[in-house]
Amino acid sequence: MNLNLVLIAMILALLIPIYEAWKDDSIWQKMLAFSSIATKTSVMILVVSVLRDDWMIGVVGVMILSVGNAALMLLAHVIKRMSDVSN
Repeated sequence: MNLNLVLIAMILALLIPIYEAWKDDSIWQKMLAFSSIATKTSVMILVVSVLRDDWMIGVVGVMILSVGNAALMLLAHVIKRMSDVSN
């Protein structure tokens, strides 16, 4: 039952970067917010895998956590460099 409360708190914490991405016009801030959303979502997947006692869901959460953020942050750096060069 305690992990269900943790999952609800994590969903509420997920609303913070969603609001930040909606509010800010800077592409760099939006990419960081989306990275935060991806991290929080993958940790939520890991919590669900513990609740269900299903290690396959946990493997998916770990893959999203390790690979997904790296690609997103690389894209953010490329976009930032391109905007720096054009200015």
